[in-house]
Amino acid sequence: MLYKVFLFTRWPLLFGLLAALVVLMVAPQISVQDGRATFVHRPSQNTAPASYAQAVQHAAHAVVNIYTRKKFTNERRPLFNDPLFRHFFNNADSSRQERMQSALGSGVIVTQSGYLLTNNHVIQGADEIVVQLQDGRDAQADLIGIDKENDLAVLKIALDQLTAISINERPLMVGDVVLAVGNPFGMGQTVTQGIISAVGRYGLGINTFENFIQTDAAINPGNSGGALIDAYGNLVGINTAMLDRIGENNLNGIGLAIPAETALQSLSDIIEFGRVVRGWLGVTAQPITPQLASRYRLPSPHGLLVTGVYKNGPAHIAGLTPGDIIIKVNDQKVNNGLSGSLRSMQEVKESRPGEEVKLEVYRNNTPLTITAVLSINPNSSE
Repeated sequence: MLYKVFLFTRWPLLFGLLAALVVLMVAPQISVQDGRATFVHRPSQNTAPASYAQAVQHAAHAVVNIYTRKKFTNERRPLFNDPLFRHFFNNADSSRQERMQSALGSGVIVTQSGYLLTNNHVIQGADEIVVQLQDGRDAQADLIGIDKENDLAVLKIALDQLTAISINERPLMVGDVVLAVGNPFGMGQTVTQGIISAVGRYGLGINTFENFIQTDAAINPGNSGGALIDAYGNLVGINTAMLDRIGENNLNGIGLAIPAETALQSLSDIIEFGRVVRGWLGVTAQPITPQLASRYRLPSPHGLLVTGVYKNGPAHIAGLTPGDIIIKVNDQKVNNGLSGSLRSMQEVKESRPGEEVKLEVYRNNTPLTITAVLSINPNSSE
């Protein structure tokens, strides 16, 4: 008898249990007011935070204001050399006058021992560099070294109880929220918010090496050298430039930042070697044009024509010869045009001495694979 009752009621019981489960899942989102049930949207923990205050507080102590002063002299006009003029206007006898010019920018403390990163153009030619911390302290900064090709500079200050910024360790993705922290227009520490619009931007003609993070977070005069941080306050880049076709004060331009990984590698080299150490292949090359592609009977106008090979350099030792056409570097196709070719050669320079680079080349219409071991450019002065 019980078995028959179970058979008769099993489906209603099953549907009842399923309905109860649904109610339990939805119940936290149901609000009862005046006897009526209404659905309430409650964002999940994975949605973006309503405030980035914690991220800013996490990073702000490591972002500094940088003030520089430059001495320069003005030649006196010929009239100033007239003795009668100097007599009546009480001018000094010196033929030159010295003036001081001030500039400002931002920087990021990356070690507790006092090493800072900023842009080279922020401190270039400065006779005096003053760093001001968020807590109001300031100190004279020593210039440790520069990386001209990446527009970076390493400074050192002698202060206690410094807070170094934490570094982002996950891959950046287009759409990630970022915050630009710096000293725009000398107003003091300011934060602007945006997203990552693109990564790996190059061919803009700003730096010799270009591998920019692009963001719509406002980067204005004085922001240069400051921190681009993620939603958790970790450093993702060094703010460098703002592209703006309308006017330099327009806040809707394109912000560019040097990736933190690139900046930290330059800092490490400068501290250890006094200069940036880059891989050297030992070739000169030019981009393939449609005319050269037709002449060499290439399937497409992509590649680099090797025009010279340095004797006993890595390329020469590996067997590369003038007239070879490089079509791939480390399995990455050399894109057409000047910017694509520059990016391929930049990839070689961004590698470290001692690393191998694989080149796929055409020689007399025959494909070859050549592996070269990079070394240090013996003519490099930086």
